[in-house]
Amino acid sequence: MEPKHHHHHEHSHQITSLDKVFIFGIILNLLFVAVEAGVGFLYNSLGLLSDAGHNLSDVFSLLLALLAFRLTKLHGNSRYTYGYKKSTVLVSLLNAIILLVAVGAIIIESIHKFQNPAPVNGAAISWTAGIGIIINGFTAWMLMKRQKNDLNVRGAYLHMAADTLVSAGVVVSGIIISITGYSIIDPVISLVIAVIILLSTWNLLSGSIRLSLDGVPENINIDKVQQILSENCYVTGCHHLHVWAISTTENALTAHIILSDILQMEAVKQQIKEHLKEVGIVHATLEFELASGHCSDTSCNCHE
Repeated sequence: MEPKHHHHHEHSHQITSLDKVFIFGIILNLLFVAVEAGVGFLYNSLGLLSDAGHNLSDVFSLLLALLAFRLTKLHGNSRYTYGYKKSTVLVSLLNAIILLVAVGAIIIESIHKFQNPAPVNGAAISWTAGIGIIINGFTAWMLMKRQKNDLNVRGAYLHMAADTLVSAGVVVSGIIISITGYSIIDPVISLVIAVIILLSTWNLLSGSIRLSLDGVPENINIDKVQQILSENCYVTGCHHLHVWAISTTENALTAHIILSDILQMEAVKQQIKEHLKEVGIVHATLEFELASGHCSDTSCNCHE
């Protein structure tokens, strides 16, 4: 019972830590969005307005992710026996869709700007985007260590890292406009921003769809799982193997294990569950059967 308690404590500590990071990131980026949008309107810069719109979508994404992490703390009930952990997957999918909508809006505005060019203050753009590099870079740094095992955190990290690069691009465009006076650089940079957002969103979108369809999580090697289930000398085979995500951080497994000696069931079950935890599966439900015609030798593989 002690290891379970330790795991729960560690998981709760991680969520609390993420709460603080997300709240700080939301406040910091919301303030920057207000400044960036104001300067963009004042100096007629589509590049700044596009970046502000993207940053605003990131703030909304951070809010949704924070809500999802809060929902994971709620206990299961008779209608939602897993609780609300799956909401983290739905949030990551919604965030990806929001970003795709933002890309479409930026492209439309860029085309309009090409057709109706207007003078832009390059110096104002550069100074404002320079602040963005600091804020986005700092937020990305806070999320960097926490993004390896969670799709929502990874999505937020990628957005902030992309925003840092985008802000750097806007600084460059401001410098070029100041030197050359070519305001057409502004919508060009906006299109570059749209491409960067699209590329950074693809993995988030595909990963979210995979988890929404109860596909095998990206960080799970199904061949390794099959090896763990069948490597014990008392296991002659297994079938009905399913692996899916309960949330963006927790994975589950069900499988039928065929044993040559049913008396070894408890020892085999304990060994398998311990090894599954090592590869990222913390919820494993195993059903054991005695070998009787279904599978009679150790060469059997796990399959449906």
